Amino acid sequence: MQTLSIIIPTMNEEDYLPILLTSLKAQNYKPLETIVADAHSTDRTREIAREAGAKIVEGGMPGAGRNNGAEVARGGVLLFLDADILFPDKTFLEKVVKEFEERRLGIATVSIAPIQSGRVIRFAHDVYNFYLRLAGSRRPHAPGFFILVKRDIHEQMKGFDESILYAEDQDYAVRAAKIGAFGFLSRDLIIQVSTR
Repeated sequence: MQTLSIIIPTMNEEDYLPILLTSLKAQNYKPLETIVADAHSTDRTREIAREAGAKIVEGGMPGAGRNNGAEVARGGVLLFLDADILFPDKTFLEKVVKEFEERRLGIATVSIAPIQSGRVIRFAHDVYNFYLRLAGSRRPHAPGFFILVKRDIHEQMKGFDESILYAEDQDYAVRAAKIGAFGFLSRDLIIQVSTR
């Protein structure tokens, strides 16, 4: 399996970041490194990242933070995550990387479920997943909270366009899919996201 670098852009994420880092630590597939690109947090975000053994770099808007993290990353595959997500079980990363390699994808994303409970919230996420998979067959989209991409593709297209302040992840996915195959991973590979 290829080496994996995880990159998390943050700004005042002391409430969510420990949950994600704990979820990462529990994985049976260990990433090469976890990089936190912090945009001058005024809370304990950097301290939490440091205590967890993450590498810290300067952040900014999400695209800039992701690019700064990727610049120091050493893995052959990059996984961009938002701080407010949670993996469902300890085998999640292993399954993700395995399928990514077996399908020879260049960029990929997964379905989502809410961390919070409630039928209306869950239904809204189901609709979102359906829409993304339907639209993604024509126009690739990988939401910023989970983008798995080959490092050489990220470098070839010079990363995220930092001049785009909204939907930079959409632009990124479209450009990446022109270089390598885009795909949604199996429907049973689902991350939990907050509804903030």
